[in-house]
Amino acid sequence: MDPRQQFCPYIACPARGKVGKNNIIVHSRKEARYQCKICGKTFAATTGTPFYRLHHPLELMVIVATLIAHGCPLQAIVAAFHLDERTVMEWQDRAGRHCKRVHEHRVQQPRDLEHVQADEIRVKGQGKVIWLAMAIMVSTRLWLGGVIGRRRDEDLIFSLVQIIRTCALARPLLICVDGYIAYVQAVQQVFRSPLPNGKRGRPWLISWPDIHIGQVVKRYQGKRVVDVTRRMARGCLETAQALLEKSPGGTKLNTAFIERLNATFRSRLAVLVRRTRALIRNPQSLEPLIYLMGSVYNFCTEHKSLRIPGVIGGHKWIPRTPAIAAGLTDHIWTVKELLLFRIPPPGWQPLKHRGRHSRAEKTLFARWCT
Repeated sequence: MDPRQQFCPYIACPARGKVGKNNIIVHSRKEARYQCKICGKTFAATTGTPFYRLHHPLELMVIVATLIAHGCPLQAIVAAFHLDERTVMEWQDRAGRHCKRVHEHRVQQPRDLEHVQADEIRVKGQGKVIWLAMAIMVSTRLWLGGVIGRRRDEDLIFSLVQIIRTCALARPLLICVDGYIAYVQAVQQVFRSPLPNGKRGRPWLISWPDIHIGQVVKRYQGKRVVDVTRRMARGCLETAQALLEKSPGGTKLNTAFIERLNATFRSRLAVLVRRTRALIRNPQSLEPLIYLMGSVYNFCTEHKSLRIPGVIGGHKWIPRTPAIAAGLTDHIWTVKELLLFRIPPPGWQPLKHRGRHSRAEKTLFARWCT
């Protein structure tokens, strides 16, 4: 137990989320609990993780989460470890919701995306059809996130484009999609920034100037692709070609990288396969499962196309994950490390009140508001 790597999780504590401030001490090694010297409260080492109040061995849940993330059937896990099906489903939901928070904290941050591809997957359910839309950063193969909707409509695409907007900086960006017109409308509506004018009321929203949208429209005859039309729905083709070469994302407009990612998800989740008998029963369970698989893909899975030549220690190749290529981590995470990652709460802000602040309040401001 290392209290130097811990932070206070309580919202009312001024020291919440601060690491290395010498305010955390070991309260009980037997129960693995820490104590904050500022607020005086104790907390478990597993607070903020899926292992909190877990009544089974921690390593067992790690193994189950790893198997689920790599496509092992639920019934096989139940039969192999003699667990109740409801227990496995609860662990899957716990791990998936935790991975979604980790994804929002680490991945959905502004960066130079350069080239993004997006696509949708049709998911079969019992008496219904669900749509899953996802996006990928081509240069690092980083999965940017996914959204689930009842229909393939403007709302689904708008939610996906909002995720891309959260991850993007106001720099030249190429977005390659299929021929669905909702992408063009959503990009034009989402990729805008307010222009302050010093007046009262809502400021003007100006569109980002260097957003380029490339569309790849495939024409099928039977089950074969007989024609592919590439066109620019917005922006300049010369700039798009430069972004393709910089990514690198090929020499022509394409959606090959997101389609390859779709194949990875389909191989690990039976309900995403085009022709399958594994129909999804509860649509609410799909989102945590998708984020569990996506986070394991980003942080824990070596990507062959991202490896670099090794010159230290005699290694011929140095493996990398999409998170390493994007600069999010400096090593390959294990699934246990992913599930043990604790997200710090937002920094403490004092309550506003009339009058002057006391000397004790000023001391707190100087120590914890920096």
